[in-house]
Order: sequence, then C-alpha cells, then structure tokens
Amino acid sequence: MATLKNQLLALLNFQPLWRTALILSVIGVGYLATTSNDYPIPSASSDKVNHLIAFFELTIVTRLAWPQLRVLWYVPALLGFGLGIEAVQANLPYRDFSFADVAADGAGILIGLLPWPGIRKPRKRDLRDSPEIL
Repeated sequence: MATLKNQLLALLNFQPLWRTALILSVIGVGYLATTSNDYPIPSASSDKVNHLIAFFELTIVTRLAWPQLRVLWYVPALLGFGLGIEAVQANLPYRDFSFADVAADGAGILIGLLPWPGIRKPRKRDLRDSPEIL
C-alpha cells in the first residue's frame, strides 16, 4: 500500500506532466469555446456549468503544474483567459459575450482553490529530509 501511495505522490509531483496537461487543456478549452461545430463531447446542458467545470480543471492543473506559484499570479491569468475567450466570442457570429460566463469561470477557479488531497504547498527542505543513517 505504501508503494502505491508513493507512486501516486510521485505522479502528483511530476510537474512536466501537469504543465503539458495545462497547455493541452488551454488549447482544448480555447478551441471548444470558439468553434461553431457541434462535437459529440460530454457536456452539461447549461453553458455556465461547462465554464465552471473547465476553469475548475484549469485551476487544479495549474496548481499541480506550479505548486510554488502564488495564487495572485495564476488567478488573474485564468480570469484573463476567460475574459479573452468572451472577447473572441463577441466577435464571432455564432457566439455571444457574457459576463455570466466570466462569473462561472470565477466560480470554477474558486472551487479549484479549495484544499485538495495531494496538492500541497512545497516546503523548504531541511535536515528531516536527509537520508536516514544506517
């Protein structure tokens, strides 16, 4: 059991994986938010729920990708991304600008900021992290 726990912790701490996931997520969310095609992807009937889920996921992946990054850096960036999506949608004939969507993005970010197992702030290394003496 300890081995599985260690493997899961190693996966949660493998930042290159989460950084790649974040880039792919941003591309995917940006594409889905601006496309006119209907794709058979699972989604909620409410557009606001889709925004909430997308930004919840983006927040969690950002926290895993850069655990040392302070909230003051990535929350405005994520909200700016949501506002940018809405600005692009305002210029598309098949989409509309909505402050309610930006509010749903903010709600998803707030939920993503809640404490989650496995997502911890990195602590400074000290003597307790040294190998045990044989």
